[in-house]
Amino acid sequence: MNTNIPKDVTLEDVIKCVKGYYGDADVAFIEKAYEFSNSRHQGQKRSSGEDYIMHPLSVAYILARLRLDLPSIVTGILHDTVEDTTASKEEIKREFGEEVSFLVDGVTKLGKLKFRSSHEKQAENFRKMLLAMAKDLRVILVKLADRTHNMRTLTHLAPHKQQKIAQETLDIYAPLANRLGISWMKLELEDLGLKYSKPSIYSKISALVDTKKAEREEYIQKLIKIIMDQVAKYGLNVKVVGRAKHFYSIFKKMESRGVNFEDIQDIVAFRVVTKSISECYEVLGIIHSFFKPVPGRFKDYIAMPKKNLYQSLHTTVIGPFGERLEVQIRTNDMHRVAESGIAAHWKYKSGKLDDSDAKKFRWLRQLVDTQESTDNPSEFLDSVKLDLFMGDIYVFTPKGELLEFPAGSTPLDFAYTIHTDLGHKCTGAKVNGRIVPLKHKLRSGDTIDIISSNTQRPNKDWLKIVKTGRAKSKIRQYIRSEERDRARVLGRELLDREFRRYGKSLPKFEKQKDLESIIQKLSFASFEEMLINLGYGKKLPNQVIHWIFPELKSVEEEPEQSPSSMSEIFKNARDNQKKKSKSPVKIAGMDEDILVRFGKCCHPLPGDEIAGYISRGRGITIHKIDCRKTLDLDVNRSIDVEWDVKENTTLRSVKIKVLCLDKPGVLNHMSQTITNTGININSVNIRVNADKRATGIFDLQVRDRAQLQNCIHNLETVDGVIAVERI
Repeated sequence: MNTNIPKDVTLEDVIKCVKGYYGDADVAFIEKAYEFSNSRHQGQKRSSGEDYIMHPLSVAYILARLRLDLPSIVTGILHDTVEDTTASKEEIKREFGEEVSFLVDGVTKLGKLKFRSSHEKQAENFRKMLLAMAKDLRVILVKLADRTHNMRTLTHLAPHKQQKIAQETLDIYAPLANRLGISWMKLELEDLGLKYSKPSIYSKISALVDTKKAEREEYIQKLIKIIMDQVAKYGLNVKVVGRAKHFYSIFKKMESRGVNFEDIQDIVAFRVVTKSISECYEVLGIIHSFFKPVPGRFKDYIAMPKKNLYQSLHTTVIGPFGERLEVQIRTNDMHRVAESGIAAHWKYKSGKLDDSDAKKFRWLRQLVDTQESTDNPSEFLDSVKLDLFMGDIYVFTPKGELLEFPAGSTPLDFAYTIHTDLGHKCTGAKVNGRIVPLKHKLRSGDTIDIISSNTQRPNKDWLKIVKTGRAKSKIRQYIRSEERDRARVLGRELLDREFRRYGKSLPKFEKQKDLESIIQKLSFASFEEMLINLGYGKKLPNQVIHWIFPELKSVEEEPEQSPSSMSEIFKNARDNQKKKSKSPVKIAGMDEDILVRFGKCCHPLPGDEIAGYISRGRGITIHKIDCRKTLDLDVNRSIDVEWDVKENTTLRSVKIKVLCLDKPGVLNHMSQTITNTGININSVNIRVNADKRATGIFDLQVRDRAQLQNCIHNLETVDGVIAVERI
């Protein structure tokens, strides 16, 4: 699909494109939207310096190329008016109707609300969009068009903003485009995401691809002729296209295989388009007759389509020069769906999918279920990212229904996909009639029958063996519910003990008619929430009793702190700390005499967004806000923290992993590059693989996140370095 936008897209370009597939479209409606948007964005400029209206017009043009309905096109033109101008949702509804108003609101960010971090803001904005998307998929199609044009013009933003937007695109929007089957958009977003998230690697791959461009074009033409000639012998008329794989795909191959660009053979893919399904299988047989197929590299997505409606035959064969070739075989209709995805199934003026197609998008319902069951922004985003990536294995229920899962999934993942209660009670499964344990890895073609028991309960070890976001979310939800119950019981015990020390009765206090109003004055949502806060150690029992009975402060000598209160939580840590330096982190509502530890799982650096978690007897542990370990911690133990800029003078330890070629001078060059950025190397551990590739783990002392990112960027430019990542 040709989705290139004219350099200076105009309203006429959009209207012409719409009329090309929707002859009786209400052009006046589009013109009205343009006049409204243009007047509201009057005087606004983009970072490129061009008039802001060029962005909404470009978004509308992309939507028109996807052949979407009129409300979608109008929404594309209006999508930023509520967020970036004086226009209101009510005004949009009055001028353009409820349908357009809903779509515009669905893609409008939560700009007026305050969030503790940009990570939380990202999660809540996506949650809002997800809920709107579940009601009407056009919301996400508009958002994807918006993101695509923003990525095309990202070069005009500051590098740190480019990095952030590019990573979000790779994490969420490219996988979403893939889930919706819009392959051209997915490929473009991935390439642009790589360009701005890892500019050095992108430039390196781009230069290498360009170097061999003439040679590759000649090779592609030779192979096209060979395939066409062989197929023609059997009287078939097909279309064959060859292309180099996109940069992001090449990068992932280099990273996963630990190889350099020159060692990747299958950077060219061929597509054969036929007239019918039967011809697809016939062409497959013909290709296998003159090119030897690679065992285990054949996939039939025609018989078993992907969840995004994608259908094709995939095979990898050995080419005429001993190289590997990837060949895709599909019909014209399949090709149209592969390019446009869900947009190819759109029913104009209804905004809905057919029931048969809607069933194939059950993953969307599961995403909505996930957001309803978790309040933790990090956990929600993690679940979304897990569930957005396409599965690699296909298994069957006992009734023959086909389900798709990521590689490494277990019977627990299967059970939670069927029903939450079945997952909670799962003790094992029968796979192809044979009993297997919970940690058994499922394989394509397996038939799964879950074994359950009413006495079974989830535990934390289950989180180590499940792969799907839904399973992880449901297990965490159950475990946190139990922890919350234990905290409530402990909190009551602590408060009751404190009441008795002052000669007061907690049961009597609980019977007061104005109990809830008293509790709310103490900034707790309810009496139960107060007990839970006490149980988690976020509040002191003596603090609560003095809030309730302020007169006690003047007539009573403050007794010794209750055991297991906040003071005890930190007592052992303070006693064992010989000399406590001033913490580089500010903790909300706490004095400075509290031990602060930094998670060894994520090594947070100044500049990272962080969160604090209370640990009994160990003080407060600081994690990066997106640290995967915190996903298993109860959100009720979290506490607001921020870096103290004045105190951030201490160098902090952090590890990076470098994948490189094993050749003379590389280690020396990498070490010199690191020290040139002002960073000290504590230690380095190099492991050389049998294929002459090396993995180096560098333990560094860095000042802050910006210094580390500069170091990683410089390392990526070193000759022989394949990939660099922070551990």
